[in-house]
Amino acid sequence: MISFPNAKINLGLHITAKRKDGYHDIETCMVPIPLYDALEMILSNKTVFDTSGLSIPGEGKDNLILKALKLLRKDFNDLPNVHIHLHKNIPMGAGLGGGSADAAFALTLMNNIFDLHLENWFLEDYAAQLGSDCAFFIDNTPKIATGRGEIMEPVEVDIKGNHLLLVKPPIHIGTKEAYAGVIPTKPEKDLAKILKDKTVWKTELQNDFEISIFPQYPELAAIKKSLYDMGAYYAAMSGSGSTVFGLFDNKPEAKEWDKEYFVFEGVL
Repeated sequence: MISFPNAKINLGLHITAKRKDGYHDIETCMVPIPLYDALEMILSNKTVFDTSGLSIPGEGKDNLILKALKLLRKDFNDLPNVHIHLHKNIPMGAGLGGGSADAAFALTLMNNIFDLHLENWFLEDYAAQLGSDCAFFIDNTPKIATGRGEIMEPVEVDIKGNHLLLVKPPIHIGTKEAYAGVIPTKPEKDLAKILKDKTVWKTELQNDFEISIFPQYPELAAIKKSLYDMGAYYAAMSGSGSTVFGLFDNKPEAKEWDKEYFVFEGVL
Protein backbone atom coordinates (compact mmCIF):
# COMPACT_ATOMS: atom_id res chain seq x y z
CA MET A 1 0.00 0.00 0.00
CA ILE A 2 1.15 3.51 -0.77
CA SER A 3 -0.05 6.92 0.39
CA PHE A 4 1.09 10.49 0.01
CA PRO A 5 1.36 12.45 3.28
CA ASN A 6 0.83 16.15 2.66
CA ALA A 7 2.12 19.26 4.40
CA LYS A 8 0.10 21.99 6.10
CA ILE A 9 0.27 25.72 6.68
CA ASN A 10 -0.95 27.73 9.67
CA LEU A 11 -3.35 30.61 9.21
CA GLY A 12 -2.60 32.52 12.37
CA LEU A 13 -0.87 31.01 15.38
CA HIS A 14 -1.34 32.32 18.91
CA ILE A 15 0.53 31.03 21.96
CA THR A 16 -2.07 31.55 24.65
CA ALA A 17 -0.63 29.96 27.83
CA LYS A 18 2.21 27.90 29.30
CA ARG A 19 0.91 24.56 30.59
CA LYS A 20 1.93 22.69 33.72
CA ASP A 21 2.94 19.67 31.58
CA GLY A 22 5.62 21.74 29.83
CA TYR A 23 3.65 22.25 26.62
CA HIS A 24 1.94 25.45 25.52
CA ASP A 25 -1.70 26.10 24.72
CA ILE A 26 -2.13 27.40 21.21
CA GLU A 27 -4.82 28.63 18.86
CA THR A 28 -4.33 28.21 15.13
CA CYS A 29 -6.01 27.24 11.88
CA MET A 30 -4.27 24.41 10.03
CA VAL A 31 -4.91 23.86 6.34
CA PRO A 32 -3.62 20.97 4.18
CA ILE A 33 -1.53 21.90 1.13
CA PRO A 34 -0.51 19.93 -2.00
CA LEU A 35 3.13 19.27 -1.09
CA TYR A 36 3.69 15.56 -0.54
CA ASP A 37 5.96 12.82 0.79
CA ALA A 38 5.43 9.23 -0.40
CA LEU A 39 4.93 6.40 2.09
CA GLU A 40 4.88 2.72 1.08
CA MET A 41 4.14 -0.20 3.39
CA ILE A 42 4.07 -3.93 2.60
CA LEU A 43 3.92 -7.08 4.73
CA SER A 44 7.38 -8.54 5.29
CA ASN A 45 9.32 -11.23 7.14
CA LYS A 46 10.84 -8.58 9.40
CA THR A 47 10.15 -4.97 10.15
CA VAL A 48 12.32 -2.68 8.02
CA PHE A 49 12.26 1.12 7.74
CA ASP A 50 14.22 2.88 5.01
CA THR A 51 14.10 6.26 3.32
CA SER A 52 15.01 8.16 0.17
CA GLY A 53 14.80 11.78 -0.91
CA LEU A 54 15.74 14.46 1.61
CA SER A 55 18.13 13.30 4.32
CA ILE A 56 16.38 12.84 7.67
CA PRO A 57 18.50 13.77 10.72
CA GLY A 58 18.71 11.43 13.69
CA GLU A 59 18.43 7.66 13.91
CA GLY A 60 15.74 5.80 11.98
CA LYS A 61 14.47 4.08 15.12
CA ASP A 62 13.43 7.49 16.46
CA ASN A 63 11.23 8.27 13.46
CA LEU A 64 7.57 8.95 14.30
CA ILE A 65 6.47 6.29 11.82
CA LEU A 66 8.16 3.54 13.85
CA LYS A 67 6.82 5.11 17.04
CA ALA A 68 3.33 4.86 15.50
CA LEU A 69 3.87 1.16 14.83
CA LYS A 70 5.15 0.63 18.38
CA LEU A 71 2.11 2.45 19.75
CA LEU A 72 -0.30 0.19 17.85
CA ARG A 73 1.58 -2.91 18.99
CA LYS A 74 0.88 -1.99 22.62
CA ASP A 75 -2.79 -2.69 21.97
CA PHE A 76 -2.47 -5.18 19.09
CA ASN A 77 0.53 -7.31 20.03
CA ASP A 78 0.20 -9.83 17.19
CA LEU A 79 0.65 -7.36 14.33
CA PRO A 80 2.76 -8.78 11.47
CA ASN A 81 6.05 -7.27 10.33
CA VAL A 82 6.12 -4.63 7.62
CA HIS A 83 8.65 -3.10 5.27
CA ILE A 84 8.16 0.68 5.34
CA HIS A 85 9.71 3.04 2.80
CA LEU A 86 9.45 6.82 3.11
CA HIS A 87 10.42 9.12 0.25
CA LYS A 88 10.99 12.49 1.92
CA ASN A 89 10.10 15.58 -0.07
CA ILE A 90 8.64 17.93 2.57
CA PRO A 91 11.53 19.81 4.21
CA MET A 92 12.10 19.35 7.93
CA GLY A 93 12.25 22.04 10.60
CA ALA A 94 10.08 24.08 8.28
CA GLY A 95 6.79 24.45 10.15
CA LEU A 96 5.01 22.36 7.50
CA GLY A 97 4.18 19.34 9.67
CA GLY A 98 5.84 16.80 7.39
CA GLY A 99 6.93 14.42 10.16
CA SER A 100 3.51 14.61 11.81
CA ALA A 101 1.81 13.90 8.49
CA ASP A 102 4.04 10.86 7.89
CA ALA A 103 3.09 9.43 11.30
CA ALA A 104 -0.63 10.05 10.82
CA PHE A 105 -0.68 8.57 7.33
CA ALA A 106 1.31 5.59 8.65
CA LEU A 107 -1.42 4.98 11.24
CA THR A 108 -4.06 5.05 8.52
CA LEU A 109 -2.02 2.70 6.31
CA MET A 110 -1.49 0.26 9.18
CA ASN A 111 -5.18 0.43 10.04
CA ASN A 112 -5.89 -0.74 6.49
CA ILE A 113 -3.08 -3.24 5.98
CA PHE A 114 -3.71 -4.91 9.36
CA ASP A 115 -7.54 -4.80 8.98
CA LEU A 116 -7.96 -3.12 12.37
CA HIS A 117 -11.16 -1.29 11.37
CA LEU A 118 -10.39 1.65 13.68
CA GLU A 119 -12.55 4.73 13.18
CA ASN A 120 -10.94 8.13 12.65
CA TRP A 121 -11.59 9.33 16.19
CA PHE A 122 -9.63 6.32 17.47
CA LEU A 123 -6.76 7.02 15.07
CA GLU A 124 -6.76 10.67 16.17
CA ASP A 125 -6.28 9.54 19.77
CA TYR A 126 -3.23 7.48 18.76
CA ALA A 127 -1.92 10.34 16.61
CA ALA A 128 -2.24 12.87 19.45
CA GLN A 129 0.05 10.67 21.55
CA LEU A 130 2.77 10.99 18.90
CA GLY A 131 2.81 14.77 18.50
CA SER A 132 0.74 17.92 18.72
CA ASP A 133 0.08 18.26 14.97
CA CYS A 134 -0.35 14.57 14.18
CA ALA A 135 -4.08 14.25 14.85
CA PHE A 136 -4.85 16.99 12.30
CA PHE A 137 -3.67 14.78 9.43
CA ILE A 138 -6.16 11.97 10.12
CA ASP A 139 -9.17 13.91 8.77
CA ASN A 140 -6.81 16.22 6.87
CA THR A 141 -9.30 19.07 6.46
CA PRO A 142 -9.12 22.70 7.66
CA LYS A 143 -9.41 22.84 11.44
CA ILE A 144 -9.04 25.34 14.24
CA ALA A 145 -6.75 23.67 16.76
CA THR A 146 -6.54 24.58 20.44
CA GLY A 147 -5.07 22.97 23.56
CA ARG A 148 -1.60 21.82 22.56
CA GLY A 149 -2.97 21.33 19.05
CA GLU A 150 -4.99 18.16 19.62
CA ILE A 151 -8.41 19.80 20.21
CA MET A 152 -9.82 20.46 16.75
CA GLU A 153 -12.96 22.00 15.30
CA PRO A 154 -13.80 22.02 11.57
CA VAL A 155 -13.74 25.44 9.92
CA GLU A 156 -14.54 26.67 6.44
CA VAL A 157 -11.73 28.66 4.84
CA ASP A 158 -12.35 30.24 1.46
CA ILE A 159 -8.98 29.63 -0.24
CA LYS A 160 -9.86 26.88 -2.73
CA GLY A 161 -8.31 27.65 -6.11
CA ASN A 162 -5.93 30.24 -4.62
CA HIS A 163 -2.24 30.07 -5.43
CA LEU A 164 0.29 29.17 -2.75
CA LEU A 165 3.98 30.03 -2.77
CA LEU A 166 6.29 28.53 -0.12
CA VAL A 167 9.80 29.84 0.42
CA LYS A 168 12.18 28.21 2.90
CA PRO A 169 15.76 29.42 3.26
CA PRO A 170 18.41 27.02 4.66
CA ILE A 171 17.48 27.88 8.24
CA HIS A 172 16.38 25.29 10.80
CA ILE A 173 14.38 26.55 13.76
CA GLY A 174 13.94 24.02 16.54
CA THR A 175 10.67 23.94 18.44
CA LYS A 176 12.44 24.66 21.75
CA GLU A 177 14.20 27.69 20.23
CA ALA A 178 10.94 29.01 18.79
CA TYR A 179 9.00 28.79 22.05
CA ALA A 180 11.86 30.28 24.11
CA GLY A 181 11.18 33.77 22.78
CA VAL A 182 7.39 33.73 23.07
CA ILE A 183 5.39 35.48 25.78
CA PRO A 184 1.97 33.76 25.91
CA THR A 185 -0.99 36.14 25.54
CA LYS A 186 -4.70 35.74 24.92
CA PRO A 187 -5.71 36.97 21.44
CA GLU A 188 -7.93 40.04 21.38
CA LYS A 189 -10.09 38.90 18.46
CA ASP A 190 -11.85 35.64 17.62
CA LEU A 191 -9.86 33.58 15.11
CA ALA A 192 -12.94 32.02 13.49
CA LYS A 193 -14.37 35.48 12.76
CA ILE A 194 -11.09 36.73 11.28
CA LEU A 195 -10.90 33.71 8.98
CA LYS A 196 -14.25 34.63 7.41
CA ASP A 197 -12.83 37.83 5.89
CA LYS A 198 -9.62 37.49 3.86
CA THR A 199 -9.36 41.27 3.48
CA VAL A 200 -8.33 41.63 7.14
CA TRP A 201 -5.88 38.72 7.28
CA LYS A 202 -2.86 40.92 6.52
CA THR A 203 -3.48 43.09 9.57
CA GLU A 204 -5.27 40.74 11.98
CA LEU A 205 -3.98 37.20 11.33
CA GLN A 206 -0.76 36.96 13.32
CA ASN A 207 1.79 34.20 13.86
CA ASP A 208 3.13 34.96 17.36
CA PHE A 209 6.46 33.28 16.59
CA GLU A 210 7.32 36.01 14.09
CA ILE A 211 7.68 38.55 16.91
CA SER A 212 10.77 36.85 18.33
CA ILE A 213 12.05 34.88 15.33
CA PHE A 214 12.13 37.65 12.69
CA PRO A 215 14.61 39.79 14.68
CA GLN A 216 16.89 36.74 14.96
CA TYR A 217 16.49 35.82 11.29
CA PRO A 218 15.89 39.02 9.26
CA GLU A 219 16.02 36.90 6.09
CA LEU A 220 12.57 35.52 6.96
CA ALA A 221 11.09 38.99 7.38
CA ALA A 222 12.59 39.96 4.02
CA ILE A 223 10.96 36.95 2.34
CA LYS A 224 7.59 37.90 3.82
CA LYS A 225 7.96 41.44 2.46
CA SER A 226 8.91 40.05 -0.96
CA LEU A 227 5.75 37.93 -1.05
CA TYR A 228 3.61 40.99 -0.30
CA ASP A 229 5.52 42.95 -2.96
CA MET A 230 4.63 40.16 -5.41
CA GLY A 231 0.92 40.67 -4.71
CA ALA A 232 0.11 38.20 -1.94
CA TYR A 233 -3.06 39.07 -0.06
CA TYR A 234 -1.61 37.24 2.95
CA ALA A 235 1.89 36.13 3.91
CA ALA A 236 3.20 34.61 7.13
CA MET A 237 5.57 32.12 8.67
CA SER A 238 4.08 28.64 8.96
CA GLY A 239 4.12 27.04 12.40
CA SER A 240 7.34 27.49 14.33
CA GLY A 241 9.55 26.64 11.40
CA SER A 242 11.41 28.64 8.79
CA THR A 243 8.98 28.47 5.86
CA VAL A 244 7.26 31.68 4.85
CA PHE A 245 4.24 31.35 2.57
CA GLY A 246 2.18 33.69 0.46
CA LEU A 247 -1.43 33.30 -0.70
CA PHE A 248 -2.43 34.85 -4.02
CA ASP A 249 -5.73 35.24 -5.84
CA ASN A 250 -3.89 34.68 -9.13
CA LYS A 251 -0.66 32.97 -10.16
CA PRO A 252 2.23 35.18 -9.02
CA GLU A 253 4.86 36.32 -11.47
CA ALA A 254 8.05 34.29 -11.45
CA LYS A 255 10.82 35.54 -9.19
CA GLU A 256 14.48 34.61 -8.93
CA TRP A 257 15.02 33.25 -5.43
CA ASP A 258 18.36 32.27 -3.90
CA LYS A 259 19.38 28.89 -5.31
CA GLU A 260 19.72 27.49 -1.76
CA TYR A 261 16.06 28.19 -1.00
CA PHE A 262 13.39 25.50 -1.11
CA VAL A 263 10.58 26.98 -3.22
CA PHE A 264 7.22 25.39 -3.93
CA GLU A 265 4.23 26.72 -5.85
CA GLY A 266 0.83 25.05 -5.97
CA VAL A 267 -2.92 25.59 -6.22
CA LEU A 268 -5.09 24.98 -3.16
